[in-house]
Amino acid sequence: MGLNCGIVGLPNVGKSTIFSALTSAPAEAANYPFCTIDPNVGIVNVPDERLNKISELIPPQKLIPAVVEFVDIAGLVKGASKGEGLGNKFLANIRETDAILHVVRCFENEDITHVDGSIDPLRDIETINIELALADLETVDKRKERASKELRAAGSEKAKEAAQIMPILDKLQAQLGEGKPARGIEWSDDQRILLKQLHLITLKKTMYVCNVDENGLDEDNDYVKKVKALAEEEKAEVVVICGQLEADIASLETEEEKQMFLDEAGMTESGLSRLIHKSYNMLGLRTYFTAGEQEVRAWTFHEGDKAPQAAGVIHTDFEKGFIKAEVYHCTDLFEFKSESALKSGGKLRIEGKEYVVKDGDVMHFRFNV
Repeated sequence: MGLNCGIVGLPNVGKSTIFSALTSAPAEAANYPFCTIDPNVGIVNVPDERLNKISELIPPQKLIPAVVEFVDIAGLVKGASKGEGLGNKFLANIRETDAILHVVRCFENEDITHVDGSIDPLRDIETINIELALADLETVDKRKERASKELRAAGSEKAKEAAQIMPILDKLQAQLGEGKPARGIEWSDDQRILLKQLHLITLKKTMYVCNVDENGLDEDNDYVKKVKALAEEEKAEVVVICGQLEADIASLETEEEKQMFLDEAGMTESGLSRLIHKSYNMLGLRTYFTAGEQEVRAWTFHEGDKAPQAAGVIHTDFEKGFIKAEVYHCTDLFEFKSESALKSGGKLRIEGKEYVVKDGDVMHFRFNV
């Protein structure tokens, strides 16, 4: 679906370590700023135990999980909005992503340099947020200047649009001028349509990723508590993760070894798994399944999609020629153990074009082209 999460933060906070663990492919990581210049892009499988359970009941030749894309963007510094530290290039990379994972350093380690010489996650978050806000403010200022000119062409379509967007631009100037993100303002649906043309970085959904050491996983340290308090104010998600520990787990060769490591560490789920799930959900993505002898596959759709749109994820012809869909939920399969038992129990339904697909549906589409 082309949706992705950009991993951002100050230099040396653990972005590339986390990215490498996510993708199990080494991104350049070093103890100096700007070791990542061009963004690394990784396609990551979405862990989903439901997929495995379905395959146990409907054994396939192939098992294909859903995926989500992550982009590792170089560290930003003060002055990035003015070009410091290749800032303009990095900001452009962030603008092209659909959501932001803001990695924050929440651990002490004298061997890993911090660009500001001390650990202060709220200061670090503010540094990044101000730079992103200033970059957006420049965009807003330019649009407002153009809108002012368009207003002079009274009666034209451009003048009407300029009159609609001008109050929005005024609100944005005040908010961004204080270094606060555009997502902090309550916007109506109509306003959000107009906002899309601005491609604002600070309007993107954001999740804070607290990178801690191994001792910080058992209970929140003071740094994590501060980040969580800020996130609560912003209504943002938070994930606590030990980047180095996750990198160690990812370096293991087999799933059995990884599970043994988790068991020994007293972890039911890896931090990366939580991060992937929350990122997937933050992007508004959900999963339905197709199941048969050839393959059991997880397909990604947008929350709220109707059956024809979900069918179009497989192939555009499925959407164009959609007739109906045979649907049951995977939890019913887990209960009844087979599709034939599902049918006998009245759990298999025929749905039409207005059916809103649910996360966990198992679907078979009928179409005609």
